[in-house]
Amino acid sequence: MPELPEVETTKTSLLPLVDQTVCRAEVNNSSLRWPIPHDLNKLVGQKLIRLTRRSKYILAEFEQDTMLWHLGMSGSFRLCDTQTELRKHDHLVIQFENTELRYHDPRRFGCILWLDESSQTKLIDTLGPEPLSDAFNADYLEAKFKNKNVGAKVAIMDNHIVVGVGNIYATESLFNLGIHPAQPASSLSRQQIETFVVEVKRILKQAIDLGGSTLRDYTNAMGENGYFQQTLLAYGRAGEMCVNCETTMENLKLGQRASVFCPQCQPLKQVKIASKKAIKSKKA
Repeated sequence: MPELPEVETTKTSLLPLVDQTVCRAEVNNSSLRWPIPHDLNKLVGQKLIRLTRRSKYILAEFEQDTMLWHLGMSGSFRLCDTQTELRKHDHLVIQFENTELRYHDPRRFGCILWLDESSQTKLIDTLGPEPLSDAFNADYLEAKFKNKNVGAKVAIMDNHIVVGVGNIYATESLFNLGIHPAQPASSLSRQQIETFVVEVKRILKQAIDLGGSTLRDYTNAMGENGYFQQTLLAYGRAGEMCVNCETTMENLKLGQRASVFCPQCQPLKQVKIASKKAIKSKKA
């Protein structure tokens, strides 16, 4: 699934569309995660004013309307000329003055929606801060982790805590810090939380600089691959030797996601966590 660096890279590759006017909008298959709106023709004649990103959503602001685009698990945008042959899963075509924008999604888990009050409330307003913003800092994360007894990896991937730290980048950050993915978030020390924030920001910035990760078929809108996968030290390396100590990397499932770690470099520290029932009894 495209994660924050891939979405940011995709958004950047779409910037040539800004200040261009829509000439045509055609839906070839509306059956995505939610149906593509039937009234996309109202984009015709509107100029694209700006493109921004919120979490894994691309916000396309036109003169009168704003759209919310999400790549889902297998979605991608492509810029091409009108003579380029349509592919089987090109579900949406928006023709601009100088090029066509095509949305391709074999698994159809992405979304193409209007950004209105309903989608704003349901999809945007509940999101946590951006990981590269000043709002994501040690004070904030310490407060959020204080009562979180789930694993640190599950907690950092919670979009209500911070957006866009997906499986690849959470795995790499924890490996570099020597923190076991199942270590309860509430047990992390202040120093660990401070370094966690710094490392998440560093990893995401590096991934963006390298164009994201192309593990299967991800490319940006110009058809270019990402190269961050060439730097991976933990993700996808279960059964291989740790680059630090040559211990065999292991894998466990957390939050329905594969979590690769080194049992030597990332030991699970035993902690006692009081149950809610015990806490209530003590207060009583």
